[in-house]
Amino acid sequence: MSVLARCIVLGAEALVRLLLGVYFRRIEIFHAERVPSGPVLFVANHPGSVTDAFIVSTSLPRRAHFLATAQLFRLKPLAWLLRHCGIIPLNRLQDDPAAMRSVTDSFGAAYRVLDGGGGVVIFPEGVTYDDARLKALKSGAARLALDFESRQAGGAGLQIVPLGLTYSAKDRYRSEVLVYFGEPIRVASFLPQYAERRKECITGLTAKLARRMQALLVHVPQMELEHMVDAVKRLYLPKLRLGNLVVTAPMPALTEEVLLTQTIVDACEFAHREMPERARAFLAHLHRYERVLRQLHLADADVETLASHRHATARSIGLGLIALLLFPVALVGWLHWRPPTRLLDALAGRVTEAPKRKAQLAHARMLLGLFFYGAFFAGYLSLAWVWLGWPRAGWYGLLLPVTGLVGHYYRQEIGRLFGAVRTAVVLLRAPLARRRVLRMRTALLREIEAVRKVYRRTLKPGHIPGTAAGD
Repeated sequence: MSVLARCIVLGAEALVRLLLGVYFRRIEIFHAERVPSGPVLFVANHPGSVTDAFIVSTSLPRRAHFLATAQLFRLKPLAWLLRHCGIIPLNRLQDDPAAMRSVTDSFGAAYRVLDGGGGVVIFPEGVTYDDARLKALKSGAARLALDFESRQAGGAGLQIVPLGLTYSAKDRYRSEVLVYFGEPIRVASFLPQYAERRKECITGLTAKLARRMQALLVHVPQMELEHMVDAVKRLYLPKLRLGNLVVTAPMPALTEEVLLTQTIVDACEFAHREMPERARAFLAHLHRYERVLRQLHLADADVETLASHRHATARSIGLGLIALLLFPVALVGWLHWRPPTRLLDALAGRVTEAPKRKAQLAHARMLLGLFFYGAFFAGYLSLAWVWLGWPRAGWYGLLLPVTGLVGHYYRQEIGRLFGAVRTAVVLLRAPLARRRVLRMRTALLREIEAVRKVYRRTLKPGHIPGTAAGD
């Protein structure tokens, strides 16, 4: 690689890190020490389109090459950059059915990387998607791993490391991401019968990968459980954080939330399977509770403040004072950054596909925002330089990003203020409704706690919620 090409690649990698740092509030990395040395195949879920590759590439403790759709290589300048960044084109059936022979070339390039003790990343679901549920895995990752290891007669030492990507809100600016590394799988353990029962070995390895990846995510296997899981998490997660036996060591908030939510999913499955009548009664009570909240125009997060008139009033006053103090700064940020944000949102909606919009918005906003925000910032700074002169224009330029962040968080916090005001109105105008909502919520929490006690008695020592028995 020439010096110029090396500089361009390093610049592109630095730009990706900058964009991720600006767009996401925090990227949590959990159990990165599980990544071994030697040849490694990383397999990750794919809920965030190109953003997934950005996050994985910056989170891995070692350099790796990616297998990516050949569609990205249609533009020659982009294809040149991707190849120099170590991206290997992979033609999928939906890309071009007539060109499936190119898969052999892609696997050959991956084999050369693994032969050198390198790492390769693949997204075995094959497609990106909007919801958080893990999709059926394609067999390509297992085929690649088993074929490579069989060529070395089991002596290559190839290991597969599953990766779980969890977004707190992937389409929202300043949200969070968890990169969860799973336990490595030794491919050689699947080789003894590979020559005679090739298809069964590939299927078995693919199934094990799916189980390991599900254990790294909040995977709800049944659609009918989604509402129950969401409600139990909303009602009970704060209490579960205070007195749980799942998370026994300090860890970042999103990591802890994912682990505890996996426990909630496991417990809801247990209740749905072992106590169906009780589960149906809980859901009926939940629907009545949510209907009352809608009638009162309250969110569940506001209900806890109903327990204390003094607390609700103090909260409203405190948020109101903060809102008044920060309003001038937030207004400056809003006036400067609202125009490019509106243009960015409009264009990002046009360049993303409707079925996958939520998954594609993050990288679309990052890449388009680089141009829009950069252009507006340069324009603001130029005008300030003409009108105010260079020293003042420099201070103005330093304050612009700060006022923009204040404006962004101000819009979020003002929603909490309105929630507190609505709560205060309920306290003053509908004391009977207040008592009714609190009784219903208390009854739901009591039922959750009762089921939790039964569920905990069924757990075996060492059982990890979200994993299949015997994995």
